[in-house]
Amino acid sequence: MSDIERARSGGDQVSELTTARLSVYLRCLEALDGAGVKTISSQGLEAQFQLNAAQIRKDLAHFGEFGIRGVGYYVKDLKRHLKQILGLDRSIKVVIIGAGNLGLALADYPGFRGDGFDVVSLLDTAREKVGQYSRTGVPIRHARDLERLVEREKIDIAVITVPADAAQPTVDAVVATGIRAILNFSPGNLRVPAHVKLKSMDLTVTFESLSFFLAHGYVAP
Repeated sequence: MSDIERARSGGDQVSELTTARLSVYLRCLEALDGAGVKTISSQGLEAQFQLNAAQIRKDLAHFGEFGIRGVGYYVKDLKRHLKQILGLDRSIKVVIIGAGNLGLALADYPGFRGDGFDVVSLLDTAREKVGQYSRTGVPIRHARDLERLVEREKIDIAVITVPADAAQPTVDAVVATGIRAILNFSPGNLRVPAHVKLKSMDLTVTFESLSFFLAHGYVAP
């Protein structure tokens, strides 16, 4: 088993901070590749993208040796390796539950498909929405079709954009289908079993954090 395969299978414990930085490195490499850059060193990445060269080397060391002494990293090769590490070397199927303004905006976001995330469907319970499509053509199905959709399309990730009072029942229904990765935009503290990964994005908390910095003078006028 390769270093990458072992890490992806859970053999090596890699922190969320590390995986988040890998995503940043991938974006930088994509920009370099688009600009025709063939090779770059960790110091070059630091200088061009305000990263930390030592941290880059440490993060990549979890998965093997990618640099060549005197050359640095081959941009295309390292980009390919990072996509493998992050599981982006395949299409990842996504369902969005909640076809409100946020759900529709996420379904139509063009960056997802470019990164390999395929939004298969939106789900909702409102009769006037079911049977319609998002602006880019993502179909809106009834929420009761969740289990059937997951089985047929082999859904990998569920995105929750429902009102707060419906969030926990929706998460429970998602978990019951066997989905193990959930991105939640609904407020409140939701519960999932240990084998399910839940990441919550509470926009109100984010705004309140920014308000704190404004109120205490941490932001320059």
